[in-house]
Amino acid sequence: QVQLVESGGGLVQAGGSLTLSCAASGSIFAPSAWSWYRQAPEKQRELVATISPGGARNYADSVKARFSISRDNAKATVNLQMNNLKPEDTAVYFCNHPNGRLPWGQGTQVTVSS
Repeated sequence: QVQLVESGGGLVQAGGSLTLSCAASGSIFAPSAWSWYRQAPEKQRELVATISPGGARNYADSVKARFSISRDNAKATVNLQMNNLKPEDTAVYFCNHPNGRLPWGQGTQVTVSS
């Protein structure tokens, strides 16, 4: 059974940085594309960043030049380095395939204070 476990969130001041990590067990990690999503209170979940099996990256316009997605196939983890954080980045962050079809993990809360 596939299990996604996100970690690394926390409370940070605007302009600060955090690195999120997602551990994916029970899935075929290396051949898959992986994405980070976020969901702010009373908003729909949105796609933040995607990395292909070959390492190509795509980002939402709102996080370009601030966030960086990476993957470690040996460890079956996908990370999200977040720099210059803004209050509007406050959300619960999740990882999944780009189609969002795996069972969702609990996510990790990121709170950015102004």
